[in-house]
Amino acid sequence: DVGSSSIDGGYEKDITLAIARATARVLERAGRVRVKLTRDDDRFIPLGGRVAIAREARASLFISIHADSAPNRLAQGASVYTLSAVASDAVAARLAARENKADIIGGLNLGVMSPDVGDIMIDLSRRATGNVSIAFADVLQQTLSDQVRFRGEFHHFAGFVVLKAPDVPSVLLETGYVSNQEDADFLPSARGQGIIAKGIAQAIERHLLGE
Repeated sequence: DVGSSSIDGGYEKDITLAIARATARVLERAGRVRVKLTRDDDRFIPLGGRVAIAREARASLFISIHADSAPNRLAQGASVYTLSAVASDAVAARLAARENKADIIGGLNLGVMSPDVGDIMIDLSRRATGNVSIAFADVLQQTLSDQVRFRGEFHHFAGFVVLKAPDVPSVLLETGYVSNQEDADFLPSARGQGIIAKGIAQAIERHLLGE
């Protein structure tokens, strides 16, 4: 799944992998947070597989990095999403619907996947991790706000599959719109990726280490 296509011809999958790698490098240099990437090369990981990797690693935090696109080329800026059964707005609903189709694009047979377990304890656990996810989203807004343009309100809610681990606080970060010329110039650049990576890394350390 290449994801969104940039107006300059690039692909979301390459931009987001570069940002993830840059973030990992910042954190690994500091040596205070253990980092695990769901992928470190050009391969497709099913949505459920991404969640499974986080759960198997007993992750304290899961961040899904993306770059959006829109028919309106004036649409611009970053935003963060946490899990909700009801989308906070029409854009959030559209984005979740598209991102949740990644398994279909990747050729995964969704018909053989087990349905979600409607257990009360899982629901309670998900609520608890949801509160932590929201707290991290607030910290991420603080660390990115001086350097990265936001799409209106930074924090939104939607039913993303990759955010549904009941025991791992999770956010989905949309770093910008590759359909917008300014964002399409910023996101693939070493400068842009460095700025975003530094902001994400600062947020992670501040959230996990209490700084």
